[in-house]
Amino acid sequence: MTEIVTPAQQPAPARRRGARAVRVRRRVPTRTPHQAARGNGRLGGPLAALPWALPAFAFVGVLLVYPFFRSVYDSFFEDNGFTSSFTGFDNYARLADDPIFGRSLLNTLMWVAGTLLLPVLAGLLIAVATHRMRFGGIAQLVIVLPYAISAAATAVLWNFMLTSDGAVNQVLRGIGLDSWAQTWLLEWPQNTLSMIVASTWQATGLNVVLFAIGLRAIPQDTVEAAQLDGASGWRMFRYVTLPQLRAVTVVVVGMAIVNSLKAFDMIWILTKGGPSRSSETLALSMYREAFRLFHIGYGSAIALVLSVIVVASSWMYLRRQMPEADTRAATAKA
Repeated sequence: MTEIVTPAQQPAPARRRGARAVRVRRRVPTRTPHQAARGNGRLGGPLAALPWALPAFAFVGVLLVYPFFRSVYDSFFEDNGFTSSFTGFDNYARLADDPIFGRSLLNTLMWVAGTLLLPVLAGLLIAVATHRMRFGGIAQLVIVLPYAISAAATAVLWNFMLTSDGAVNQVLRGIGLDSWAQTWLLEWPQNTLSMIVASTWQATGLNVVLFAIGLRAIPQDTVEAAQLDGASGWRMFRYVTLPQLRAVTVVVVGMAIVNSLKAFDMIWILTKGGPSRSSETLALSMYREAFRLFHIGYGSAIALVLSVIVVASSWMYLRRQMPEADTRAATAKA
C-alpha cells in the first residue's frame, strides 16, 4: 500500500531536501489462511457457521429426529389418540401373531425383488441397447417420459387399464384370448405383481438416464483397447461395460431398494391394500393402523420395524458394494 505524504507531514530531514512530496512505502499487515480461519473470536472460529446451520438442524430435528424417537416411545403404549397405557413389548409380540403383518412383509419383499429385477434390469438393457443407436436419444426420451408423471397419475392410468372391464381385458377379448382376461387387482398375488409392473413402467426411465450417463463416462480408450483385443457383444458387455458401470449400479440399486420398501401411493390408489388387506405393504399397514384405525402404538411398532429394515438393508448393501472404501479407511487409521 502506498501513501502520499505532503511536505508539512514530512520529518525535518525530508523537509530540508525539498518541498516536493515523497512516496513512503508502508507495510500492510497480513494474515495467513489459518489465522484468517481462526479469526478474532467474533467473525471467525469453528463456531462461526453455527448460527447459519441452526435452521437446518432445527428442520431435520423437527421432521426426522423427533418423529423417530416419538415412534419408538409410542410403540411401547396402547394408544388410540385419547387414552394411553403402557404395554411394554406387547405391540412387538403382536406382530409375530398378526397374519396381516406377515402378508405385508411378504408383499414388501415381493416389491423389493420385482423392483430389482424389472426396472433396474430393463433400464440397464435399454441404456446399453440405445447407447450407440442412431435414434437412441429419441428412444430414451420416450422411455423417460413416464417418469415425469407423478405416481398418483400413473396409478390412475393403470387403474383404467387393469380393472375387470379395463383396457387390458378388452384388448385380450378383442383378439380372442378371453381365457387370459383376469381380475388383475382383485386377487393375490396377481394384484401385487400387476402393481409392480405399473411401477416398473414409471421407474425405468430414471434408471435409463443414470445408466446412459454412466455409459458416456466410460473412457473411449478402454473401449478401443478391448476392441483391439477382440472383445465384442456379450464379452464387451460382461468384461468392460458392466464393471465400468459399477458406481452407477450401486446408486440405482440402492435407490430401488429404498423406494420399494416405502411403496405407498400407487398401492393406495389402485387397491387401497385390498381386497381384505391382501396387497398391503409395511408402509401401507403402518398408515392404516396408525391413521385409519387409530392403533397408534401398533402402527408405531410397524413403522419402527420398517425403519430398521430400510436402514439395515441399505447399510449392508453399501458395505458389501464398497469394500475398497472400508479398506482405505482402515489403512488410513493404521
